[in-house]
Amino acid sequence: MSPTFHSLSIRNYRIWFLGGLVSNIGTWAGRVGQDWLVLTELTDHSSTALGTVTGLQFLPILLLAPWAGAIADRYDKRRTLVLTQTGLLLTTLALGILAVTGTAQLWHVYLIAALQGVITAIDNPARQAFVPEIVGREHLSNAVGLNSASFNSGRLIGPGLAGLVIAAWGTGPALLMNSASFLFVLAALAAMRGADLRPAPRLTGRGGIREGLAYVNRRKDLRLIMLLIFVLGTFGMNFQITTALMATQTFHKGAGEYGLLGSIMAIGSLAAALRTAGRKEPRLWIMLVALGGFVGASAAAALAPTYLTFAVLLVPVGFTALTAMTVANTLVQTRVDPIMRGRVMALYMAIFMGGTPIGAPIIGWIGEHAGPRWTILVGSIGVGLVLAVVSRLLLKEENVRVSWDTERRPHFDVHTSPRHRRGPQVEEPTPEPAR
Repeated sequence: MSPTFHSLSIRNYRIWFLGGLVSNIGTWAGRVGQDWLVLTELTDHSSTALGTVTGLQFLPILLLAPWAGAIADRYDKRRTLVLTQTGLLLTTLALGILAVTGTAQLWHVYLIAALQGVITAIDNPARQAFVPEIVGREHLSNAVGLNSASFNSGRLIGPGLAGLVIAAWGTGPALLMNSASFLFVLAALAAMRGADLRPAPRLTGRGGIREGLAYVNRRKDLRLIMLLIFVLGTFGMNFQITTALMATQTFHKGAGEYGLLGSIMAIGSLAAALRTAGRKEPRLWIMLVALGGFVGASAAAALAPTYLTFAVLLVPVGFTALTAMTVANTLVQTRVDPIMRGRVMALYMAIFMGGTPIGAPIIGWIGEHAGPRWTILVGSIGVGLVLAVVSRLLLKEENVRVSWDTERRPHFDVHTSPRHRRGPQVEEPTPEPAR
């Protein structure tokens, strides 16, 4: 089997991947349906209302991260996922019924978004930490890349499909598509062979939350990755808002063209996920280079003169952003102790997704007062500034040297030899025991 897809040789992972792929298509269709419902049916294209909905969906991820991570490490992850996926099915079904019957109001969307945020806060770390139990340490980097490919395949298909459904039948059916997609994840969880799973050691006793925070605090490598991901997630990854504003206000397009933008961006994201899945080991320098590319590509997209130019530039935006996110996720997952994975991944997801309640309302406000283009530019500037500071620190403290090798093929290598520094040293992760 190709190195890019070798995790699919594992039966349980094949089932999980296929169920997740259908669910991801439904999730992206549901996001477009929800945004369109808020923008065009419940408000007069209010970016503030849209930012509020997005913020409510992600705020619980930030607030509940320590407890959600402890749940993932303390309880059976498969059973936890059955409960969370059922909860997401019911909440999306409620919103779909309200939209179909024409009884939806803005406060309904706010309430359901908050409920989904609470459920997702528990679902995310359990889902992230469940993957190593399916594939083991040796396939983990590849599985993370394929999960990103699945997510972005959904992003490629879902928005365009939702645009067609909304244009033909309205927002309600698009939201109901999302509800039905959760059945495939539940079916996948039921079809897995429990004997083939590799469960991590369970958290027992008290102090799990405090222990998880202390573990991350003494790991300089994890703190560096989380800082970069926080800025990217807070100010650079609000495309749920920015593409809607650019499509409707800057280029005066409809639902079909708006949905198409998400699919076009997913072309670059999917290519990045497959490229990352083919790598044997993640590298920090790849993440840094990808973030630099994101700064340039997103700034160019913000200044695009036409809808077509904007759409084309979303391909490199998606490629660079997804490369940075996938490498960061893999670096974190492969560097932590298995018994700590749920708590660390909860903090990671809180840093990445939990920044959205901060960024989304700010982006919405900027969109109303400075214009849609600045909703993207603020992310380009923010990520660029933090990336420059982090790169400067690495060059100074880690003695980074870059060499260019053209003998076999053009590529460059990054070498590090840490200088003598005061303070605590970075803790090395404990290898996962063989099973």
